[in-house]
Amino acid sequence: MKTILLAVGGNSLIRAGEKGTIAEQMANAQRTAAEIAKLIRDGYRIVLTHGNGPQVGAALLRSERGASQVPGHPLDVCDASTQGEIGYLLQQSLDTELRRAGLPVPVVTVLTQVVVAQDDPAMQRPTKPIGPFYSHAEAEERRSRFGWEIVEDAARGWRRVVPSPEPVEILELDVIRYLLDRGVLVIACGGGGIPVVWNNGRLQGVEAVIDKDRASALLASRLDVDLFLISTDTDYVYLNYKKPTQEPILLASPTALREYADAGHFPPGNMGPKVESVLRFVTREKREAIITSAENLCRAVAGFTGTRVVLEESPIALDVGEQMELPVESG
Repeated sequence: MKTILLAVGGNSLIRAGEKGTIAEQMANAQRTAAEIAKLIRDGYRIVLTHGNGPQVGAALLRSERGASQVPGHPLDVCDASTQGEIGYLLQQSLDTELRRAGLPVPVVTVLTQVVVAQDDPAMQRPTKPIGPFYSHAEAEERRSRFGWEIVEDAARGWRRVVPSPEPVEILELDVIRYLLDRGVLVIACGGGGIPVVWNNGRLQGVEAVIDKDRASALLASRLDVDLFLISTDTDYVYLNYKKPTQEPILLASPTALREYADAGHFPPGNMGPKVESVLRFVTREKREAIITSAENLCRAVAGFTGTRVVLEESPIALDVGEQMELPVESG
């Protein structure tokens, strides 16, 4: 049985124009769960990871607003809280869809800690925006009171930034593998995992954000999965995205995709980390990766849509800039 690691974005639960209510997130989770149930019906084992950007931002805001009445939570605890929150929404949706499909597959969320290095250069260069936007006066007050690093987000205000270090080790890896080998659908590495460091032989949470796609690529490699599948808000990775010359990438080798990345086609705050993560997985594990939308997971795995990344020596791999005709879907 082949195994897929599916990484869904936090924005796939809160879509453009939505407020992020639990009802909205549950409805979106249900749609993703229906696609996952179809993949399981087709014979795949699934490991599910997810982002938590909007949710952790909301958790931080609640913590800040309620600090006058109850103690506030640091970022690592907010990460843990949102792992449970999103895991609950996904578990309930998956349990419903799997039962509806007659598939006796248990689902569990594993609260996941991911080790980062204290001497990672990123720890000294905070770049990841989190939380709400502030006026300049509000931002300066928080910089003074909390010691936050603050940057201006063009035309929208000021935001806190935190480090985004590389994931080094997934502490619950053996547990995840144990459950997967016994037929459990595992939800893990939520939000990239809770960032922790070893400090004098003791684990300690840190104020940082691990990129969800990088952590997912690491987990995919450690579990030796057959396919790394990233769900985002577009059907394909595009060249010249949102420009008149926009063009979807149907199939690409790592060499081609790296050249596109070096040419600046994939912004660091959007598609860049996803492309980088599939490149890591494909080149390291000599296996395939796909990037597509949540609505098209099954069609992408079947070869009808999505951007597929394969090795140069693969029989279906293409040279730089080439495309392929996707199969015609029957029915």
